[in-house]
Amino acid sequence: MATLVCFHAHPDDEAIATAGVMAAAAEQGHRVVLVVATGGEQGEVPDGFLGPGERLADRRRAETHASAALLGVSRVEFLGYGDSGMVATPSNAAPDSFWQADVEEAAQRLASILSEESAEVVTVYDDHGTYGHPDHVQVHRVGVRAAALAGTERIYEATVNRDAFRRLAAAYPAMVEVLDADAMDLGVAEELLTTAVDVRPWLEAKRAAMRAHASQISEQSFFLSLDDEVFAATFGTEWFIRRGTPVPVEALETTLFEGPPPGGHS
Repeated sequence: MATLVCFHAHPDDEAIATAGVMAAAAEQGHRVVLVVATGGEQGEVPDGFLGPGERLADRRRAETHASAALLGVSRVEFLGYGDSGMVATPSNAAPDSFWQADVEEAAQRLASILSEESAEVVTVYDDHGTYGHPDHVQVHRVGVRAAALAGTERIYEATVNRDAFRRLAAAYPAMVEVLDADAMDLGVAEELLTTAVDVRPWLEAKRAAMRAHASQISEQSFFLSLDDEVFAATFGTEWFIRRGTPVPVEALETTLFEGPPPGGHS
């Protein structure tokens, strides 16, 4: 059995982007480790949501542990950086923000975990951070460097299949605005993908993991308000770019754990 380390920017990102592969890996006997770069303290919550004196970062840390337990995660670690906030917001410039972190120093923190775990597989985000969020872009930079430092060869960049989202928008016209991947600059073209993991058998766990992040993902949110059919169509496949694999590929990989070793990092 292998060890999978999923590196994410904020609490709740794991539930949206890689919950399926995490739950599947754990069920199949692999060790799953979740590493989160920030505390997500720049997130927004409704008035009165937090208890008296409760900090959002503390609530989000607890939500992450709850999500991880639902997914079968064996270890959760926070790297301790500040949430940088959305693109072009003042919090991007905060000296303790992840966006301002020294890549080499942050990579050393992550690499120590990869080495401790003898990680065979690590997930990061694509070089655009899936949708351009500063912390997501930094996850790519830090994660790729950390994998090199630790000697973890199998690196998968979690992303979104932009062409699949276009097809979804065409199939569900009422969803066009929320499924407009072009307007959101979301993901990459299908021809750049190497890996498509069918996670439909673990969608119940994925939705439960989302629900665990109640401070950010309410029952009225896009994620939890979808009916079962649309939720499965939207989140039933998790998409990746495997570093070192020339694209386009003849056939998409269907797992993060099999296949020949990469020929080198792209």
